[in-house]
Amino acid sequence: MAFDVLKRYVTPVPSFCPNLAPRSAQVLFSIVTMLVFVASLIPFDATAQAKRSFIRDAETESTIRSFAAPLFRAAGMDAKDISILLVKDKTLNAFVAGGRNIFLHTGLIIESDGPDALIGVIAHETGHIEGGHLSRTRAAMEDASAIQLIGTLLGTIAAVSSGKPGAAQAVMMGTQSSARRSFMKYSRTQESAADQAAMRLLDATGRSAKGLENFLGLLVNQEVLTKRLQDPYVQSHPISRTRVSTLRNFNNVSVNADHTASKAEKLAHARIVAKLFGFIEPLKKVLKRYPESDQSFAARYARAIAYYRQPDLERALQLLAGLMIERPNDPYLFELKGQMLFEHGRQKEALKAYQEAYRLAPDENLILTELARVELELDDPALLDSAIGHFRKAIHLGGASTFTWRELGIAYGRKGEMGLSSLALAEAELRMGQLANAEFLANRALKQLEKGTSSHLQAQDILQSIVAARESEAAKK
Repeated sequence: MAFDVLKRYVTPVPSFCPNLAPRSAQVLFSIVTMLVFVASLIPFDATAQAKRSFIRDAETESTIRSFAAPLFRAAGMDAKDISILLVKDKTLNAFVAGGRNIFLHTGLIIESDGPDALIGVIAHETGHIEGGHLSRTRAAMEDASAIQLIGTLLGTIAAVSSGKPGAAQAVMMGTQSSARRSFMKYSRTQESAADQAAMRLLDATGRSAKGLENFLGLLVNQEVLTKRLQDPYVQSHPISRTRVSTLRNFNNVSVNADHTASKAEKLAHARIVAKLFGFIEPLKKVLKRYPESDQSFAARYARAIAYYRQPDLERALQLLAGLMIERPNDPYLFELKGQMLFEHGRQKEALKAYQEAYRLAPDENLILTELARVELELDDPALLDSAIGHFRKAIHLGGASTFTWRELGIAYGRKGEMGLSSLALAEAELRMGQLANAEFLANRALKQLEKGTSSHLQAQDILQSIVAARESEAAKK
């Protein structure tokens, strides 16, 4: 990518300095070579931001997807094609990266004052996907980087030719400012377009845009702060009073402006906020936000999680038991009970809790994976087939994680089915980017599996994926 940028923009440089001395030309060539190397280290894609700590939680993901699915349908997209990932980060931010992936910081979810605000943000990010802004952002960043690169080259030429380092600095400072303005202007255009899309999608789904208006209104004053004090959302989504004013004007005429989320949606939102806060923050902070005097469902939920992490298991289980009396058919309460018990070494009790969670939510791949993990951990031969079946179903439902494939490989190994074990472990290694290990295991699986079976074909697919990955890596180098 860096070489393409240089090829497009450096070619005209000789016309600026036709009489460049040989020594100056040699210096220029060395600098260009260095810049190619340095530029190759600069990510042009927002996916670099996604290399952070992620949170997986069946309840939180299910709730957010229930909020987002109508928006995706209104945008003409299949909800199954959109991934929503939770980034463990206290700051307020959300962004689209790597195709149809929406990343939400846990800080944004926790600080959203209700489902309408969170849904508004998701509608805005959906607007980015619908408008194809990701690919356009990439191109804009390349152009901005190229402008800055030209400035560096021209500045160096000026310094070499005149012997005045200040000449280089002056040119470089000017082009850096141009590059910044170039990208930010483009980004502001995108933000306005995404706002327009969000208003349309919210209206199409009978939602109010006041949540988005209020959220942006809270952040608009941060633009005058230094970047160190700004929330990342302000930096990645330039906010202006004009944008907030546009949303306000829309809400003044929208027939859905006064529509609010249902009671069930408000509780669901309150629960995931409490759950995230309980898992992320220490007990002291949890009790400050959710004091013992607060007997709401969400507050007791947060305290139960915080006490379990303390660890004060008995107090946590007591709080959880009270919640279960109110909601006896809630799979996520049984899932949490299973997690509490499992992590405190009470595997047999945990198994019963997970089995009940699975009965109540048979298509939640994370619950399936957790159930299978407990079955495997108990090391009971009578549970091996059940664990294998649950791991395979979880993968079929979209839970094809490195952990799931590795655990499936271990389960097959304990059962003595070494070909299938090698195959599952090869999948795990491939997802980890360990190509040599994946290749070794896939080749071993080919020797152990019957030709023509789906498993044998899967092993061949893994080897083809390894070849493609190596070719891609070689092309990048």
